[in-house]
This record gives sequence, C-alpha cells and structure tokens, in this order.
Amino acid sequence: MIDLDRLNALDRDAFVEHLGGVFEHAPWVARAAHDAAPFASLAALHGAMMAAVRAAPPEVRLAFLNGHPELAGPEARARAMTAESAQEQGSAGLDRLTEADAAAFDRLNAAYRHRFGFPFIVAVRGRDLREIRVLFEERLARPVADEEATALEEIGAITRMRLDRLVRPG
Repeated sequence: MIDLDRLNALDRDAFVEHLGGVFEHAPWVARAAHDAAPFASLAALHGAMMAAVRAAPPEVRLAFLNGHPELAGPEARARAMTAESAQEQGSAGLDRLTEADAAAFDRLNAAYRHRFGFPFIVAVRGRDLREIRVLFEERLARPVADEEATALEEIGAITRMRLDRLVRPG
C-alpha cells in the first residue's frame, strides 16, 4: 500500500506501475490521470481516472468495456482473468457455480453481449449470486442508450474499491 502523498510525488512511469491495474487491462487510464496530480484526496484521484475514461473517444471506451471479463465466463473457467477480477468474482461465489447456474450465466452473457456489444459489468463484491442474476436480467431489458453509462458507474464502484486497497489517504 502506498500513501497518497507519496503517490502524488511519483513520476508518470512509477505512478502507472502502482495504479495501472486498477482499471481492467487499461494502464492508459492511470497515465492520463497522472496529468491531474497532485490529488487532494482518493476521491479526487478516482475522479481524474473516471474522467479519463469518460473523455476517451467512443471506440476507445467500447474497447475498454470489452476488456472486462464476462461473469463466470470462459476467462473465469480458464483462470485467465486478472487477479483482481478473479478475487472479486470469487467473493460472490461465481467461481463455484452449479452446472445449471453456469449454463444460465452463459445464456445471460451471450444475450447481453449481443444486445449491448460489451460484457455485463457489475461490482460483485458484497452481492450474492441471486442478486447478481436479478441485476443481470433487469439490465438486459434496459434501453441500449442507458447501459454504457451504467457499466461505467459499475466500473467506478469496482475501481474505487480497488484504489481503497492500494492507496492510503494522505
């Protein structure tokens, strides 16, 4: 864990080394956020990181969203997710599904990706399997125009939890 004052003093490369994994497969987010340093708080740091994502061109945001693993999907079964994602999905029991639950998630993942063009993204920490499945089904019925914003809000929740585990307030 690094404290915020020390993080603020790092050059861009060291900053990215510490925070490059906070956003799934997107060290560019930390690189972009570094320009806003120094940060008065973790909230300001996180806000700069989220602003970098939101300011990215639509095709970059879509690629960013597609860099996230499906819930209980092929990456999870192959154990090919980042350590952070594996831990988060495991905390919700997504690594211990029954055959029926796994099949249901496969159907939901395919339907969601077909409808929205990116995987279903939700902050799973603190949620149980039933709650996640209900959210999945509810969001599948939402308007396409709303779902990218919701996915980014969920990424905001996920990444804030990750930052809280990596950076101590100054």
